Amino acid sequence: MPNSFIPRSLQPVLQRAAREFPAVVLTGPRQSGKTTLLRRLFIPEYRYASLELPDVRVAAATDPRGFLAMHAPPAVLDEIQNAPGLLPYIKERLDADRARKGQYLLTGSQNLLLAERVTESLAGRAALLRLLPLSGRETRGDPQAPLPWEEGWGARNSSPISQPTEIWKGFLRGAFPELAAEPDRDPALWHSSYVQTYLERDVRGLRQIGDLTLFQNFLRALAVRSGQLLNLAELAHDLGVATNTAKAWLSVLEATYQIVILRPYYANVGKRLVKTPKVYFTDTGTLCHLAGLKDPAHAASGPMGGAIFETAVLLEILKTLVHRAEDPQIHFWRTASGAEVDFLVQANGRLIPIEAKLSATPRPAMAKGIRSFRGDLGMQAGPGYVVHPGDARLPLGDDVTALPFACL
Repeated sequence: MPNSFIPRSLQPVLQRAAREFPAVVLTGPRQSGKTTLLRRLFIPEYRYASLELPDVRVAAATDPRGFLAMHAPPAVLDEIQNAPGLLPYIKERLDADRARKGQYLLTGSQNLLLAERVTESLAGRAALLRLLPLSGRETRGDPQAPLPWEEGWGARNSSPISQPTEIWKGFLRGAFPELAAEPDRDPALWHSSYVQTYLERDVRGLRQIGDLTLFQNFLRALAVRSGQLLNLAELAHDLGVATNTAKAWLSVLEATYQIVILRPYYANVGKRLVKTPKVYFTDTGTLCHLAGLKDPAHAASGPMGGAIFETAVLLEILKTLVHRAEDPQIHFWRTASGAEVDFLVQANGRLIPIEAKLSATPRPAMAKGIRSFRGDLGMQAGPGYVVHPGDARLPLGDDVTALPFACL
């Protein structure tokens, strides 16, 4: 295990939740650092048990009360979705001493199944938090840094601007903590192993998928459609599967935090706006691996360059908000005539329009979509940003700022 620990933005939130709730449930994709974070903050004060191990799962299923007696609180129970039958018995123990906080810290990597079980058994008793792969502010060592439209951003934004080549190397490598802590690891081999492990553990656990090769084809087909309006019927037809099958597979990916489904914003129901969602992967390294990209220059200049950069911009905003335990309200805006804004972030009662542009030379024309959006929403629109991979930070007019990706 690497000795280097990267401080996470979620750390103070997690510690506060353990002081205020009888239980805390920490979810997120595999390898996002859940166990490492809990071990860092709570072990050895807390007992620890991993429910990934078959013999531990059997013990928990066979005699849940006896198992919990052996792991009396305070305790960390890792990958609780492998023993969901424990949750009613955890509830029983919590109810016996509701005043005691931080009794159980639970982790899980299957959002859909776990959230349903937690709602049934631990409603009102547990704080539900999420940990995604590393954000840029975490890797830079400033995990609590604000976003550009938030108070205090200018005073803290003094870090050097990364060169585009380094940015794209980072996109291909991805943001999983293990790769960040071990810079000599081969990212291609790591992501290949991650996808295979994910398929075996999570996909088969949630859905009885007989043909894993076909599901892998679905993953790759979805990757090359990242950031596009998702026509699921067309995708299913191209793969030769039923639309309902594609929907089920999509739900598996969302439930295991492999993708983010971004939905359109439409306040004016009378206007013709696109209502089809977009899909993004939750790690650019996974996205590049599935798309078969291994060279930074090829990734940047190839047909998926814009989609990869757009994904990176979304993920930086999403991870920053999620790691504060906020519920991110992020949408896109697009009219039937083609006017669009990549992302709208709801903040302080306003909508922050953000465009992700692949060109490192920002120009006022890049803010065209933001201006169209302002024409529709008026006072609801906040300051706009055009995020790019270059080093120029400059005004583009009409309260729109060109912002280097490294400043996000």
